Amino acid sequence: MVPSGLYAIGSPDSGSPVVVTANYKMSYDLVRRSLDGQNIWLLVLETFGINVWCAAGKGSFGTNELVRQLKHTNLEKIVKHRSIHLPILGAPGVAAHEVAKLTGFKVQYATIDATDLPEYLDSGMVTTPTMQQLTFSMPERIALIPIEFVQSFKFTIPVAFLLLLSGWWFSTIYEGLTYCIAFLGAVGVGTVAVPIFLPWLPGASFAFKGFLTGLLWSGIWRQWSGVGHSVPMSISIILALSTVSSFYAMKFTGSTPFTSRSGVRKEMRISLPLMATALFASAIAGAWSFYS
Repeated sequence: MVPSGLYAIGSPDSGSPVVVTANYKMSYDLVRRSLDGQNIWLLVLETFGINVWCAAGKGSFGTNELVRQLKHTNLEKIVKHRSIHLPILGAPGVAAHEVAKLTGFKVQYATIDATDLPEYLDSGMVTTPTMQQLTFSMPERIALIPIEFVQSFKFTIPVAFLLLLSGWWFSTIYEGLTYCIAFLGAVGVGTVAVPIFLPWLPGASFAFKGFLTGLLWSGIWRQWSGVGHSVPMSISIILALSTVSSFYAMKFTGSTPFTSRSGVRKEMRISLPLMATALFASAIAGAWSFYS
């Protein structure tokens, strides 16, 4: 997060435009970088470190917060005009007519992408059709992977270490390493392979896409490891790895422009019980193999 409030980019005066963004640091940094060389007032709303689109859905990037910041910063005394420029993805949270009624400032929706702001400002505040288009290309998907991957570390590293020790304790260090790699690979295909190949994986459900990539990874891992297992243990491993991949793929729904808040909730209501059932079945199959 960055502190909310009014920032100066360059040397703005009373006639300089006012651009609005969230106090999510990545959003803030992208907007500042895009506006480098301009003379702009940047009004940062308190969204508690949430990006514009998500904050608009939650209401923190909304009418009340915008009105509060306009009054708190005394913007009407700083600029002589009465126009503010908001990101298009912030529109769901802001009632422009209420802002105008309460503050006298007219809300104008600028662009979706921060990199289009200089062209928007230089062309007389005109939003072109391209500026209204939301894309989700492979480079844009890949840019999100490190965030998802790093967030998984708190869980994946301890589990991978336990798998290494368990395999070593009950068998050999090699088998422990293969189980560790199997788990990390399942996390990897869920957080890396699914975003990269998203448009080409079948099904609308992210969890289903992750389950398919998990199945594929299970086959690759078995061929590579050369570790022989009984049928119950093989079933246990395949179910476990596919479920791990499915879970991490499902988490990616919050990073895409394809899903709505209600859609994400619906997928979770369906997928999480299925994942729990698959893990339970995996545990039963593994226990059966171990004690038989």
